[in-house]
Formats: sequence, C-alpha cells, structure tokens
Amino acid sequence: MTNKWNYQSPTDEQILKREELSEKFHITPAVCLLMAQRGITTEDELQQFLNPSLINLHDPFLYPDMEKAVDRLNTALGNKEKILIYGDYDVDGTTAVALVYKFLEQNSWKSNLYYYIPDRYDEGYGISDRGIEYAKENEVTLIIALDCGIKAIDKIAYAKSAGIDFIVCDHHMPGEVLPDAVAILDAKRSDSVYPYEHLSGCGVGFKFMQAFAISNGLEFSRLKNLLDFVAVSIASDIVPITGENRVMASYGLRQLNHNPSKGLKGIIDICGLKGKDISISDIVFKIGPRINASGRMMNGKEAVDLLLARDFVSAKEKSENIDQYNDDRRELDKKTTDEANILIEENPSLLNGKIIVVYNSEWHKGVIGIVASRLTEKYYKPAIVLTESNGFISGSARSITGFDIYKAIEACKDVLVNFGGHTFAAGVTLVEENLELFKSSLEEYADKYMMEDQMTQTLDIDVALKFSEINIALLNDIKKLSPFGPDNSKPIFCSFDVRDSGTSKLVGKELEHIKLELIDDSSETVIPAIAFGKHQYNDYIKSGKPFDICYTVEENSYNNTPSVQLMIKDIRIKESMEEN
Repeated sequence: MTNKWNYQSPTDEQILKREELSEKFHITPAVCLLMAQRGITTEDELQQFLNPSLINLHDPFLYPDMEKAVDRLNTALGNKEKILIYGDYDVDGTTAVALVYKFLEQNSWKSNLYYYIPDRYDEGYGISDRGIEYAKENEVTLIIALDCGIKAIDKIAYAKSAGIDFIVCDHHMPGEVLPDAVAILDAKRSDSVYPYEHLSGCGVGFKFMQAFAISNGLEFSRLKNLLDFVAVSIASDIVPITGENRVMASYGLRQLNHNPSKGLKGIIDICGLKGKDISISDIVFKIGPRINASGRMMNGKEAVDLLLARDFVSAKEKSENIDQYNDDRRELDKKTTDEANILIEENPSLLNGKIIVVYNSEWHKGVIGIVASRLTEKYYKPAIVLTESNGFISGSARSITGFDIYKAIEACKDVLVNFGGHTFAAGVTLVEENLELFKSSLEEYADKYMMEDQMTQTLDIDVALKFSEINIALLNDIKKLSPFGPDNSKPIFCSFDVRDSGTSKLVGKELEHIKLELIDDSSETVIPAIAFGKHQYNDYIKSGKPFDICYTVEENSYNNTPSVQLMIKDIRIKESMEEN
C-alpha cells in the first residue's frame, strides 16, 4: 500500500516558540517544536505536560448526578444493602469492576458486595436479563454499572420495577433518552459541565470512587494505589492520552512498574515483561489482550477473579489459564482473518467498495473485533465483521481516520436491534432479514460522506530532522513526552536525501527486513535503523542514491549500552515529498 506523507514545515510562530522553550528549559529544539505543535506554549502548560500531577485531577462532583450517586451508595452501605458491581467483559469493563470492588471492599462490608460480568455469547454486551435475575436471586438492591448501561432503558426500567436501583458509570454516547437510573455518570451527556469527556469506563469508576472517598473523608492514597487498573483500561480502550487520562496513565504506569496489584503482576510475569520498563504499548499488545482473552474465549469474570487475586500463587495459576486462552484466541483470530480475506478478495464489490461488511454465522464472536481491526489495517477501509449470536446477527466495526463509524451505523439505526460505540469502534446487532438492507444503507452513507483520499493511509509527520540532531539527548527528551497514545502519539520524524553508508543488508528468516546504516550531509555520524518488511527497497538503497525516510526514534540497549536506532515507517525514493 502506498502511503501519503503529510508534512507541514513549521510556521514562523512555531520556530520562535521552539527557540524560546529550548533556551529557557534546555530541551532539544526538535522536542520544543513538537510541544509547540501540540499546543504547549506557556510555562504552566509545559510544566503540567512534563510533570503530570494528581493535583490537576478535576473535582469529581462536577459530573452530572455525582452527588446522587454518592448519596445512594452511602445509603446502601449504611443500611448494609447488597450491592452488585456490574461491568462489560472487555479490559475496560473488567478493570473497572476490579477497581470499584476492591476499593469498596477495603471500606465496607465485603459480604454485601458481588460482582458480575455478562457472558459475551449467552448474554451479549451491556446489561442483561440474566444479570438482573442474578441480582434478584441474591437480594441485591443496588447495581453499579461500569462501562455500560447508558442505553439500557428497558433493562434498567425492569430492574427498578423489581426494587433494584442502578448507578450508571459509562463513557459511551448516550441516546436521545436516558435510562431511569438513580444516577448517570457520563461526561458525554448533553447537560454535562465536566471539563473532560474522554475518560475510559474504568476512569469513570475511578472518579466515582474519588467522590465517594471525599464524601467519607477517606485518604486518597488508598485509591491512588489502584491507578494501575486505570492505566491498563486507558491503553486498552484506546482513549485519548490527554488531560486527566495523561495524569492517570502516568501514575498508573508508575504503579504498574513498581508495585502492581498481584493479579497484574501475574500477567506481567507470564507475558515476558518482568524486569522491563512497561509502556502503554506493552499494555496494548501484551497485558490487555490477555485480560481480553478471558471474555473472548471463556467468561470475563475470570479476568476479574485474576485482577482481584490476593496472593501470588493464585495470581500465577489464573495468569497461566488466561495466557492459554490468549494462545487459543490467536489461533482463532488467524483462521477467521484468513477466511475474511478470502471472502473480500473473491468479491469485487467488497474489494472495490468504500466499506467492508463480511458475515459468517460460524465465526467466533470473541475475535470478530480483532478481525475487523486487521481488515481495516490491511485494506485501509472501515470494516464490520458479523456473526450469528443468540438468534441475531452481531458484529464489531472499526474505522479509519476521518470517518466516524458510529455516525455511519447510527444513520442505519432503523434496521438495527441495537448499536453503540465510538468514532473508531462500534458494535451492532440486527435480525438476519435486515442484513442486506444494512449493507446497502452503509454503502450509501459511505459513498456520500467518505472521500477517496480518506482511503489512502496518511503518515502525519511531525518534524524534519538532520542526522546531526539525532542523539541520546533527543531520545531522552522524547521520552519526557510519554505516555504516548491517541492525541499524544509517538512523534514521527522525517529526513531527506539520506544514503546508505555502504553496510546496509537484508535480514530476517526470509530476508524481508533491511538493517540500515545511514548517513546524510549534515554530519559524519552513521545512524543505525531497521526497516521491517521493506526488502523491496534494498536494491535502490544499495545503489547509493539518496532517498527520504520517515521514522520514530527508539532506544537500542544492546549490551546494556543505550544508543539511538531509527524505526523506519516508510521509505520514499521520489524527488520530493507531497505536502498537504
């Protein structure tokens, strides 16, 4: 696939700000330019960004209904009512349940607390009839719903008729009508004045517990120790790492690296991260998938059981089970992705259309979201993968930059039983007879609202560097911008007219990668780099002709000696780079 490079030369104002920040704070000019581009231009903004502090967390009582939620919880605890902590089966939901349960357990009567994760296959997403029946059987009178519930109007009404109150803690888009709950904590409500609307579901649960702690004069340190759960949810749910999320992710990563919960320590050990500096990327690719595997392959309750493990022996045992689920998930994921690719490549309308919708009643519901992500990545189009579930067709959608898949699905709501999600990820449920109508409606929407150039992947390049600027000081300053994620992505750099120093070579089992040693005209320094899967450029590179590269700057710790290495994202052998 040909990538489009989007590089804008810095403005005069950004150049001035670069020099000002660099001189005042002794930070490399390239990183100062990055901060200026990301809107960090004052001393206060720079200090807050480089030194995230829990002092900067917002007042939780700014949430709509927070006082109602805390009052109802205090009443329930005071009356020794039975309380059910209910959450979705993914990483965000299970970490949220673990956090709220663990905090309340420390500060109430454990015998009155229960937790519940719906079965992905028998119950589906969100509040279920079975979950409410479980609450009734156990004489529960208050359910705290985490990472779900904002659209569960009928289910919450039924629970209320049975004498069960709901507190909803969600971060998904509300519908036109809100459920009849005692309190609804969702910063995306139209009447919300809360300053930050991008918290994860676990993050909303954290704010609820923060307000509860304030109300009861509890030390914040008790809650702060649970921020490792929030960091895992932030990374796994792919919410912006800005504002409060940046603060909580930063502290949560510290907790994860120095004193994680026993359950998370079990996962860290089993997935090869023991003794390493764990990053957001490690959560996304190693920790998160293992927690998710429980809900995908068996039941998400096992993930909560692990996260709440009280000793390292049980944490190790439960981690080994979840690691096996993850291995099983990988096999199923590959098989399903291969089958979906065959469907697409044998169907010209799918291959040439603007949106991909594939259906197979035999596909495992637990991996269709992953498969949708892989299809979106491969074809760079929005993808919806559907399967049969409990008599309905159920599916997961993923999207590309610039196309709101939630709005696209919402436009088809008349043919759907249920839907929900975000700009880039959503879920749908429909009856089989509406499948073709759903497909055609989506295609019409995509034809109307998706431009052709949106289907070409764009590499947004932050800063152009000369090799004389690339050194350990630059690498260390880049690290100060972490944690990286949505809206604070790892910076991508470019360099023009670089050349092979004469020692670059193909590497890998099938010689599919290039290990590069590069030079440019700015210095005599040879910069090492690796270009995965770009063997097709080798002959041109070995010719000695100049070419352009875009890359991230990484640390290579070979022999425990830190050095700089470039991770090549793209190679361009044209004379110039397109600018937008």
